Amino acid sequence: MSQNVGMSNCCLSGKVHQGQPAGREDEIGGLSTYISEPENHSKAKSIIFICDIFGYTFPNIRLLADEYAKAGFYAYVPDFHQGDSLPLSFLDNVEPPLKTQETLTLVDKAKDAVIVPTTLGPWLAKHREGVSRPLIDGFVNTVRMTPGTNKIGAIGFCWGGRYAILQAHGQGKSGKGSDIGGVDAAYACHPSLVAVPADFDPVEMPLSLAMGTKDSLLDQGTVGKIQDLMAKKTAVPHEIRLYEDQIHGFALRNDWSSDKDKKAMEYVFADPILSRLRASLES
Repeated sequence: MSQNVGMSNCCLSGKVHQGQPAGREDEIGGLSTYISEPENHSKAKSIIFICDIFGYTFPNIRLLADEYAKAGFYAYVPDFHQGDSLPLSFLDNVEPPLKTQETLTLVDKAKDAVIVPTTLGPWLAKHREGVSRPLIDGFVNTVRMTPGTNKIGAIGFCWGGRYAILQAHGQGKSGKGSDIGGVDAAYACHPSLVAVPADFDPVEMPLSLAMGTKDSLLDQGTVGKIQDLMAKKTAVPHEIRLYEDQIHGFALRNDWSSDKDKKAMEYVFADPILSRLRASLES
């Protein structure tokens, strides 16, 4: 049994994309939250973004929320790290994009080998499931009680990908006797720290998964186990899509200067949002 498949340097690779987020910040359920509204301001189809280690201020996730808003979703990007996300400087200074790694010296690689675990270890301990899941469950419940809300979806990346999967366990299935949390559909992009089969056995709601074939955190053996588990859930709408030659973090932090990488990132959000996720939230 695979337990909490980990987090590596690849979580820190990627690019910051250009653009000015069009939404606003507000406080929702006690958490600072970026909000991007659809043109009709309807909350009927609401999406909660569960960010990666770089947090809710990361421009890429806000720009992505804007795109979902344009597609008719009311998008929330909460600060589940409560002001303690990892700094964006890690993107360039700690782990550069893969295409430049071949130029790194042994000294550079040794430095990264020390800095990454000593930074990530304490951060992950501080934002462990016992701390983070109640925040996420509570936020989902707050949105569900918001007037005008009908269906709720969750989209998670990397660290947040696992929590999107946990939300697909269904309402009131937090595993701690709580009656809060649980969304109507979930989408997890390159999730990290997943436990197989424990995180997938309880899935009851529609779930889409996007993973790269070169994801260092989810080897093909683990992906195969996930595919086998989900295949047995014939009553649960689900989709597992593998993206050729894509690394961990590709859905949110791909290098747009690479046509192949950019197309992979674009396809991730051109397909599930308009098919599985949209269908689940509009039914």
